[in-house]
Amino acid sequence: MAGAAAATTVVSIAAFEILLGAALVAAVLTKSTREAWRWPPVTLPVCLWFGLTFASAAASGHMHAAFPQFKKFYVFLMLFVVFALFRTVAQVRILVIAWGLGASLSALWSFVQLGRKVQAAHAAHMDFYFAYIDSRITGFMGHWMTFSGHMILALMMVGALYFFSADRRGAAWMIVASVIMTAGLLAAYTRSMWLGAMGGGAYLIWMWRRWMILAIPVGIALVLVANPFAVRERALSAFQPHGDVDSNEHRVVTRKIGWEMIKAHPWFGVGPEQVFKQYKNYVPASVKLPLPTGYYGHLHNIYIHYAAERGVPAMLALLWMLGQSLFDFFRGLRGIPGGWRQRSEKAWVLHGSIAALIGVLLSGWYELNLGDSEVLGMVLAVIACGYVALQDLSGSTNIDATTDATPSRG
Repeated sequence: MAGAAAATTVVSIAAFEILLGAALVAAVLTKSTREAWRWPPVTLPVCLWFGLTFASAAASGHMHAAFPQFKKFYVFLMLFVVFALFRTVAQVRILVIAWGLGASLSALWSFVQLGRKVQAAHAAHMDFYFAYIDSRITGFMGHWMTFSGHMILALMMVGALYFFSADRRGAAWMIVASVIMTAGLLAAYTRSMWLGAMGGGAYLIWMWRRWMILAIPVGIALVLVANPFAVRERALSAFQPHGDVDSNEHRVVTRKIGWEMIKAHPWFGVGPEQVFKQYKNYVPASVKLPLPTGYYGHLHNIYIHYAAERGVPAMLALLWMLGQSLFDFFRGLRGIPGGWRQRSEKAWVLHGSIAALIGVLLSGWYELNLGDSEVLGMVLAVIACGYVALQDLSGSTNIDATTDATPSRG
């Protein structure tokens, strides 16, 4: 049930939340599981995140309004359940295969959606770009950003499995799935997620074959020339936006609003769920009115949003969790016999987890990707999988992998 909960993050939020609860109940009711329960190394920053969120809500005077964010703590159980109940990298492999399959099916469904949107634009005699930008493909999800976040995470994990696994069975399906997911990501027109995918993908390629890093600019050039799904115009919009249609100026304004909130409330922010209700009070004088078209329910940046909403300490607690995970995974790779690029059933999980987190951190500058429960749940499962690999690597119940791959004396 724990594995099914993690796998269904790319399919249905209702399914993964129900299965997550079922896995937790089963673990609590099983004596052997209770006795063997383990806590991930990032438990402290997660608990600090919870506590500072409550403190932010209390300081804002809007405790009841913050309830939706309190409910989201439930999603964090994914980290604890997967880490505690998974035992081997072989189980992680099954989960990654399920992610690849689920994300590929979501991408295939998105192609059907794309075809319908093209037909609708033609029928309405509208330019496809302008008709599509506010109504893009979503796959099995409700928003294109959520869909794209899944594509990045699944693509990084499947890519790591292909590049670094010692078990080469299923290599063909990995290639096919990666092509499908990449196509879905391109067709979603999510520039921030493209950035995250390039960052995570560059890491994987660099660690696999350094000279192959040259394939990235070549691949970008080929995509721009071939222009599938008319992505060239979307890519160029990062430098030459189509006025208010593209979100360039909107993102700039939300960052400025967030900075004003941080300056006014550095310790506890304006409070959970208060950004949308209060953002007009923090529009700096340098911003011309009316504000650019866009969604102001959040600030489209995980660093600025969480600092503005819950305070700088809360934002740092979240970064502590992500940063410690990256540090631990890099440290674990150093202990693998034969080096970082050695094919290993443990190395591929660590490489995939690092690449996925790089993608999250890069794309997070332009989007609140961790604000979606579906993406957050998958990110937490990825982190848990990385720590499962570290446990296998150390060869003991102590998850601290040292540089020489021996069990920690702590």
